[in-house]
Parts: sequence; structure tokens; C-alpha cells
Amino acid sequence: MRVCFVSRRFFPAISGMSIYAINLLRQLVAQEHDVTMISQYRSDAFGKGVYGGGPPPEVLGVRVIGLEQTGEQENGDFERDIVTMVDTIVVEHERTPFDVIHAQYGYPTGWAALLAGRKLGLPVVVSIQGGDGHWVGSCCETHRQAMIRVLDHADAVLIGGQSFAEEVHERLGTSLDRFTFVPGAVDTTRFTPGTLGEGKTVRILYHGRVDSRKGVLDFIEAASGLTGSWSATISGIGPDLQPAKDLVREKGLSDHIVFTGYAEYEDVPQIYREHQIFVSPTYAEGFSNTILEAMASGLAIVSCHAVGVSDCLRDGENGLLVEPGDVAAQARALQKLIDDRGARQHLADAALAECRATYSWTVVGRMITEIYAEVSGSRAPEPFDPDLPIYDNCRFRTEPHLL
Repeated sequence: MRVCFVSRRFFPAISGMSIYAINLLRQLVAQEHDVTMISQYRSDAFGKGVYGGGPPPEVLGVRVIGLEQTGEQENGDFERDIVTMVDTIVVEHERTPFDVIHAQYGYPTGWAALLAGRKLGLPVVVSIQGGDGHWVGSCCETHRQAMIRVLDHADAVLIGGQSFAEEVHERLGTSLDRFTFVPGAVDTTRFTPGTLGEGKTVRILYHGRVDSRKGVLDFIEAASGLTGSWSATISGIGPDLQPAKDLVREKGLSDHIVFTGYAEYEDVPQIYREHQIFVSPTYAEGFSNTILEAMASGLAIVSCHAVGVSDCLRDGENGLLVEPGDVAAQARALQKLIDDRGARQHLADAALAECRATYSWTVVGRMITEIYAEVSGSRAPEPFDPDLPIYDNCRFRTEPHLL
């Protein structure tokens, strides 16, 4: 099967979408599908500082095409970049016809895929991941209408779990039967528990986007009350990297918490292996790649009763969960795991066993290719209005990097 995969962000960008994409691409190549990836990227200094950026690297067995987000970088002009995506898909289809278009993110990539599918008579699959379910469509009528049309007219809408689907349903009115549940996944051959054992100092890891919406500032606040022998690593970059560094200094935690910046994906498994506790005090997820990586790496996890987390973690069973934003409760949970090695081991063992049984990319990759086969007989999305109302007061037009 010839697949056009449209990515919102790929490496070197720091994003769960990048991790999802690389693992899916590897699965498709292993199954001998012919894959072209069209990926958006930022090349400006600000964009690189927030998420990382630059053209996507080569992927073995995949034709990779990078499209710079010139419209977004200049004035939040998503529409200009959507036209470029559609034109590129059309050119590539004329070169060698595609069987299916699969887009990550409902807007702008999913909308571009839907427009291209309409033009070319091709089936369209869209994965709803993270921010497009939580925020896109709450910002302005343009993006609300785009998301509704993508959700209503794509041949298949993939989503990670029940809690996330219910949030999208409540916010945009999409019928729950429109969703196909495909959980997040992790490469369980790449992410494995460490063998170094534990020293006297318990090591805590925050890895991912350094973003207040991911709870990184809450973690620093919680850490200020911890006692005993512990240290912490904040790995990654993001829109709140400088505020996080400022808060560490303000709280007098510079001897306890270090920032290690951008991490190449190939180096990430070893970062997990060097820690015993993973903290993800997030406010909402689609399906957290980093939590799955921590599960596969044998870490005890502290996270939140949040959308996208409650689908894979259960408090006291395979992790400790607190309410989002409850810094005091987070501090208590972290302190419990610092003090109690047995509790750390129990939670880590339970999470590891579940991860290996349920969230392997071998299993999930097969699910996705079966969906491709199911929709491949479709000729195009059902008719829809391709013209959107344009509202300039969208908050993401002034801060498109947050979308």
C-alpha cells in the first residue's frame, strides 16, 4: 500500500507527535508499505528555541519532504501553509498515486489532508493527538469549524483513549461512534529497564516539552518541599524553559535540579535508565508517549488524574495520581516514593508488565495498517464545504507555536 503520512512536527522537534511518527513509519516500512512523509517544520530561531526545529531528517525506507511553516512564522497564517501542504500532496500523488492519506493532528494537517483527499478522491485517516483535542477549536470559529469538518468527514478518526474522546465530544459535539480507539504505543525493544541499581540518592526525571501545560512548574514547586537524598533532571526544551529555570533559582533548588536541554531520540532510553522516578504532572494529554516510555523503562510514575493519563495509569496500582495543579499532593506522592523503595519497585513492576502486554508498537502498528485496509476502498471523504470563515482574533495566530 502507498501511504502519504502528513506530520505536524517531526524530529528535530520535541513533541510526542515526533515520537509517534517515527515509530509508525518504522512499522510501515517493516510491513513493506511504500511511505512518503510530508512534515511541517520551523526554521526560525524562536521556533527552534521553543520546540526544536529545522528540516526533518532522512528516515530509512521513507521518502521525506519537509515544508517550512512560512505562514505561521510570519503572522500565524495557517491557511497559506495548508495550501502548500495540499499542493505538495497533489504533486506527489501525480508522481506515484497514493492509496491513503494519514494526517497527525486535526488542524492544520488534518484539514489539509481532508482537502487533498477531496481533490484526489482518496480516503483520509486523521489521528487526533494532544493539543488539537484540548485547545484547537476553542480559540476561534475558523478552527472550530475546521475541526468539526475533519472529525465528521475523515474516513477514520484515530484517538488514544476513552477520556480523550469524551473531551472532544463534549467540546466539539462529535459523536463518540466517530472515533476508532488506537492506544499510544512505545518501542519496548528500545525502552527497557536499567541494570545499574539504585544508589543512596533517588533520581527523579521530568522528560518532554518544558511547558506549564505539562505541569513542569508545578513539579518545581512540589520539589521545593521534598526531603531526603534526591536529585532531579528536567530534560527537554519548550515555551516555559526560562520560567522553569528562574523558578528553580528562586526556590533555591539549583543543587538538586539540573536542566539538560534537547535530547536526541536515540539517547532518550539511557536517560530513563539513569532514574528511578518519572514525574508527569500534566493537565491533559492525548495519550502520553513519555509515560509509556517511563513504564517500559521500569520507572515508578507520579502523574495526574488527567485526560489521556487515566487511560493507562491507575492510582496505587501502576502509578501514583493526584489532581492536576495540586502541588501539595504531588509533593506527598514524590516523597512517598523517595522514602519507600518497595513502593517504587511495586509500581514500576506493574507498569512495566502492562506496557509490554498492551502498548507495544508491533501490536499498535498492525491495528493502524488494518484501518488503512478497511478504508482503502473508499473513493473520497463525504462532501463538505471546503471554505472556512476566517477570524483574525484567534489566539494561536499570535502564538502559533503553542498549537
